[in-house]
Amino acid sequence: MGTGHPLRIGILAFDDVEELDLVGPYDVLTAWAARSPLRPEVCIFSPDGAGIRAAKGLRLLPDTSAAEVGELHVLIHPGGQGTRRLAQDHDHLAWLRGLRATTPLLASVCTGALVYAAAGLLAGRPATTHWQAVDELTALDPSVLIDTEARFVDDGDILTSAGVSAGIDMALHLVARLESATAAREVRRAIQYDPAPPV
Repeated sequence: MGTGHPLRIGILAFDDVEELDLVGPYDVLTAWAARSPLRPEVCIFSPDGAGIRAAKGLRLLPDTSAAEVGELHVLIHPGGQGTRRLAQDHDHLAWLRGLRATTPLLASVCTGALVYAAAGLLAGRPATTHWQAVDELTALDPSVLIDTEARFVDDGDILTSAGVSAGIDMALHLVARLESATAAREVRRAIQYDPAPPV
């Protein structure tokens, strides 16, 4: 794929995106980009290139727009309340279907899976989402094989993760998959990600 860069990863930003769904994978992947010989490029883009207001009020200024982002090797579609609107947006769903044809790997965080299901991209496939959104995912496409226990589900060209912080785990898995387990461990150590819940 002639993207002009060895490896391009795009993370979609939109109004009412869940902050950690976007920023968690971004932090993992940019930490990887800073040390990887593969020199991956990580960019954040919004549908129209304009700034967005996330679910809890964080404002973000994306790098570019969906029309200008160019070809990607990986698309990450975060979740959040904004996904309910996008799952009913025919233009957005058509854009996703078109992107599917040129993008080797699609990933989602949390309720980003709802949008993929609405676009018909999860039909008959294993996937996961936030535990509170399982019924919504089933309603959108009853053929999806929902894994309610997994932190993430890797089904080859589609990768879905469970809620919010699970996107960090999925992003580390992406690093391992795209480079190596050693690289993923180095990134995990660099960001000091070692969950040890107090309860």
